[in-house]
Amino acid sequence: MSSEGARVWIVPDGFIPERSTGGLESHEAICVLNTSRRDARISLTFYFEDREPVRGEGVVVPAERTRHLRTDRPGEIGGAEVPRGMPYALRVESDVPVVVQHSRMDTGQEALALMSVLGHPVER
Repeated sequence: MSSEGARVWIVPDGFIPERSTGGLESHEAICVLNTSRRDARISLTFYFEDREPVRGEGVVVPAERTRHLRTDRPGEIGGAEVPRGMPYALRVESDVPVVVQHSRMDTGQEALALMSVLGHPVER
């Protein structure tokens, strides 16, 4: 069985909001879908406008499963520390094809905003 997706995905617009209101915390998450019969080993690279990239490694998405990774929780993204309130871009690399979706929940004001987009798959 072949799997769907790509081995490299780019998300050009990341930003973890600094402020939260109400009972929900502002955050971003990466949803990785692995339809293959092999576990996917994921590495993440976060790029910034004015500093060196930050890398996270050792993330595993089990075979035929999905995993949601909060970018504000280093333990979920291979130890990478992503600062709040700073724009970033993200590169997701996997050893098997996966599908990547990126979501932002901004609760900085009463009328919260939720945004979700597919990453851009890179052909290799």
